[in-house]
Amino acid sequence: MEQNKKFKLVSSKKTRYLLPNILTLAGVCLGISSIKFSIDGNFNLAVILILFASILDALDGRIARLIKGTSDFGKELDSLTDFVSFGIAPVLILYFWELNNYGKLGWAIALIYSVCCVLRLARFNLTKFENDQEWKNNFFEGMPSPAGGLLILMPLIYELSDLNLNIDLRVFTPYLTIIIALLLVSKVPTPSLKKISISSNITIFLLLTAGMIFIALLFYTFETLLAFSILYLISIPISFLIFKKQQKKYSQKISDDDHEDIL
Repeated sequence: MEQNKKFKLVSSKKTRYLLPNILTLAGVCLGISSIKFSIDGNFNLAVILILFASILDALDGRIARLIKGTSDFGKELDSLTDFVSFGIAPVLILYFWELNNYGKLGWAIALIYSVCCVLRLARFNLTKFENDQEWKNNFFEGMPSPAGGLLILMPLIYELSDLNLNIDLRVFTPYLTIIIALLLVSKVPTPSLKKISISSNITIFLLLTAGMIFIALLFYTFETLLAFSILYLISIPISFLIFKKQQKKYSQKISDDDHEDIL
C-alpha cells in the first residue's frame, strides 16, 4: 500500500524564507492601495497605509535575519517593493493632493523623486563593506527610501493633523520633495541602527517606549508622525558628525597599523 504523499508548497527546509517575503508582499499591496485611496481623495487612509508599509519594511529584514531566512530573492524583492511603496506611491499621493496644481512642473517633480529613489535603491543593493568597516553598518549612505517616502508627505500630514499653527505648508511641497529626492541619492550618512546592541537592563524601558509610541500613533496618528519626521531630520546632522568622528578614528587606526608594519 502506497503511503499518502503530503502536498508541500515549498520544501520544509525553505519555509523560513516565506514569512519575510509575505511581509514584503503585504507592504507593496499597502503601497499600491494607498495610490487608489489618494485617487479617491481619502488622503487620511493613504498616508496611514504608507506608514504601515514602512513598518512592514522595517520588520521583514529583521525577521529574516532573526530566523535565518535571508536570501538573494528576498533582497531583490524588498528593493522592488520599496520602489513601489516609497518611490511611487508617496509622490503620487502628493501629486493628487497638491503637485497637480503646478501642471507639467508638478509631474516633473514627481518623476525626479521617483528616479532618485530607484537610483538610491540600486546603489544600496551594490553597497558592501569590508570586515574591518563594520561600524558603517550603523549608517545609510543617503536617506533610506521609507524615510524619504514619509518625509515628503510632511505638508499633507500637517494638514491632516489637528495642529493649528497658522502655517501653510502646501507651498513648500515641491521644494521639500526636491530636497528629499536629492538626499536620497546623496552620500550624506543617515542613521541605520542595524548593529546597535541593547543592554538587557534597558529592555523593559525599550518595551515601554515602544508601547507609548504605539498608543501615540493610535490616538494622535498624524501629530506623532509629524513629530517623528522632525526628529529624524534633526538626527541627520547628528549622524553626520558621529560618522565623521568614527571615520577619523578608523583612519587613525589604519595609519597606526601601517606605521607598525613599517617598523
